[in-house]
Amino acid sequence: MRKSHAHNTAQLPVPTMEEVSPGIYAYVQLDGSWGLNNTGFIKGQNGLTMIDTCFTEARTKSYLDSVRRVSLLPMNTLVNTHHHGDHTHGNYLIKNSAIIGHELCRETVIATGLQSLHPLFPNVTWGNLELAPPTITFKEQLDIYAGDNDELKIELIYMGPAHTTNDIVAWIPERKLLFSGDLIFNQGTPFVAMGSVSGSLQAIKRLRLLGAENIIPGHGSVCGPEVMNDIEDYLTLVQDTARQAFEAGITPLEASRQVDLGRFAHWHDSERIAGNLHRAYSELRSEPIGSVLDLRQIVSDMVSLNEGRPVRCLA
Repeated sequence: MRKSHAHNTAQLPVPTMEEVSPGIYAYVQLDGSWGLNNTGFIKGQNGLTMIDTCFTEARTKSYLDSVRRVSLLPMNTLVNTHHHGDHTHGNYLIKNSAIIGHELCRETVIATGLQSLHPLFPNVTWGNLELAPPTITFKEQLDIYAGDNDELKIELIYMGPAHTTNDIVAWIPERKLLFSGDLIFNQGTPFVAMGSVSGSLQAIKRLRLLGAENIIPGHGSVCGPEVMNDIEDYLTLVQDTARQAFEAGITPLEASRQVDLGRFAHWHDSERIAGNLHRAYSELRSEPIGSVLDLRQIVSDMVSLNEGRPVRCLA
C-alpha cells in the first residue's frame, strides 16, 4: 500500500539551523518532501564554505538570512552536490562565490536550465530565478579547506551515477561528518530515475566505507549511518520487482500498482517507485547507465499513482 498525502498548504515545521559539529551547520527543511531539501555550511577563519542552495528564491533567501544570524563572514565557496533545482536554483543569490560541482553537474545545469522538473510542480512560486551553474569542476575528487586557520579538509568525492549522473558528497574526515546530497533520503523515498539503481547501491557501499558518524542527508533529519540499511533494502526491492515485472511483460506503472512496499510504505513520496522502476527497466534493457529517460512518461505515471493529483510539493 502507498501512503497518500493531502495536497494543501498544511503547516510545515520551521526550517532549523543546527550546529552538527563545531563550526559546521546543517539547515534542515522538514518534512523533506519534494523541493524541501537540506543545505549547510562550514565556517572558516576568513569565510564560509556553503553546501547547496534551495528550490525557490524565497527559500534560498530565508536560508541565507539564517546563515547571517550565525556568521557575517563572506560566502566564498559554494558546493553543489548535484544539478537538481532544489540544490542549485538559489546559486545566483550567493554573489561572488566560487561554485564547485562535478563536470557533469555544470553540463546538466546548463542543458536543462531552470525549473527542469516543472511538469511535476505546477503550483510552486519560483521567484526571479537566474541560472548559475558551477564555475569550477572536477572528475573524481577535489579537496578544499575550511575551519580554523582553514585547516579543516573537505573531500569532495564523485559518487555517480546514482541519484543523478553527477552526485558528489562533501566528506569531512576529521569530524567523521558527511554532507551526502540526495544519495541519502531520511524517511523519504529515494529517487533514482535520473541516475542508476545499481549505481545507487554501489554508492551506498562506498559511503559505508567512509565511516561517517553524522550525516546531513539531502532530505530529512540529520542522521547516522544506520539509514543506509533501509535505503539499500528499498533499492534492492526496486531491482527485484523490476526483474520480475520485466520478465512478465508488464509496464512500470502496472508493477508500481502491484508492489507491496512493506515497511517503506510510510515513507513520503512513495509515488517515486514508478520513476525508480523506469530506471530499473532501462538497466535491464542494458541501456547506458544514466541515459535520459522519457520524463513525461515518468511524471504521468507518478501522477497516476497519486490518483491524478500533482506530487506533494509545498516548497
